[in-house]
Amino acid sequence: MAPGETALITFRLHGTVPAATARELKADLAAAHAAGLDHRRARKSFFAKFDAVLDRMPIGQRYFESEKMADVLAGEIIMLEETGFVVHGFAILPNHAHLVLHLPASSRLSFAPAIDLLHQRTEAACRRLVRPKLPPEAPFWQVGWHDYAVADAAELARILAYMARQTRQPWPFQM
Repeated sequence: MAPGETALITFRLHGTVPAATARELKADLAAAHAAGLDHRRARKSFFAKFDAVLDRMPIGQRYFESEKMADVLAGEIIMLEETGFVVHGFAILPNHAHLVLHLPASSRLSFAPAIDLLHQRTEAACRRLVRPKLPPEAPFWQVGWHDYAVADAAELARILAYMARQTRQPWPFQM
């Protein structure tokens, strides 16, 4: 993702998708690309399948069921505004989060360092809240994230409506 783009970003807690399922989903994505399916359509299909697995919560932690933990993550997402991003909205679910970010074209920032910093800051704060339950060597976030470029205002509206249906928290907010 580059300056001037808006992206739906999804990241999750470590171990929340069975390894075999993750391999199957990635193989399906590779097969779609090999078959010549449009890249956007293939990514959108992959995201829908991946998100459905996360929503079923077959395995892993559900730290963000805790209001305190969710508030930590929400606060850090809101702080992205102060670094130059436009946060269109976000949804925090028990084991993952969605956020829609826009990086203005004039910015010298990039998505990757911002999400890495978001992971680092929330992990440190959340570990303090779950210290007895999570050994220091245990991973908190799954490495990486999934992103999907938002094509236009209509798609942005659909994504924000989807996120609003996903959560009972006072998110997503829209700025």
